[in-house]
Amino acid sequence: MFCGIDLGSRSVKLVVMDQDGVNHSEIFETVQFYRNYGQPGENGLVVNFASVGVGEFDKVVATGYGRNTINIVGATVIAELKAHVIGAIWQTGLTDFTLLDLGGQDSKVIKVRNRKMVDFATNDKCAASTGRYLENMATVLGISLAELSSYKENPVELSATCAIFGESELIGRIVEGYSVPQLAAGVNYTIFKRIKPMLHSLASEVIVFTGGVALGKAIGQTISSELGVEVVVPKYPQLNGAIGCGVYSWEKRG
Repeated sequence: MFCGIDLGSRSVKLVVMDQDGVNHSEIFETVQFYRNYGQPGENGLVVNFASVGVGEFDKVVATGYGRNTINIVGATVIAELKAHVIGAIWQTGLTDFTLLDLGGQDSKVIKVRNRKMVDFATNDKCAASTGRYLENMATVLGISLAELSSYKENPVELSATCAIFGESELIGRIVEGYSVPQLAAGVNYTIFKRIKPMLHSLASEVIVFTGGVALGKAIGQTISSELGVEVVVPKYPQLNGAIGCGVYSWEKRG
């Protein structure tokens, strides 16, 4: 058994897997994971995996937002983009595609050819194309994130280029009398507009869509219809980085 950990800004994703697939997975809020399962040691963070409840494994590989600041004792660290590419290839079996990962606080677009990363673009400076933006907008609308992520028809035009100003603009649209479905569709279309330039510059006929945002259907469907591409959402979109770590651990065993 091999363990992969993706140390995200909002959540920690953990999988235990073997050559046949994922045997166990967990998702924790990042701060709670460190508080409940981590203890500072001389060489970094000592994680009590027994308390996590993932069972026994032979090796652990980690990546993600916290990889440069949190050193997990006993873990091999690999680059975040590498982990996500490995995970996407393993989950889909594709060799040529563009990977779009929309996480809690950043967005990544990676062009893959013959199973290798050939170019990439990232945005971690602004929250306007991330899960946090969607969470904030759902709160303003008084609906769940799952409900917000289901709307794509008749989107209201939202022009604000900042997540903070976007909240004020959305409130203004509510006052103007637009319906919740129209407003939610506008929020989702705004995400598409933010990532469209990156998808154009790193274009492929197939886009593999991962990250927590991929759990909702609206954005993926909008990408497909607007760009005329196939959008593939793997079985475990939110666990993709952790799966990439697990696969890497398996491939480098021994």
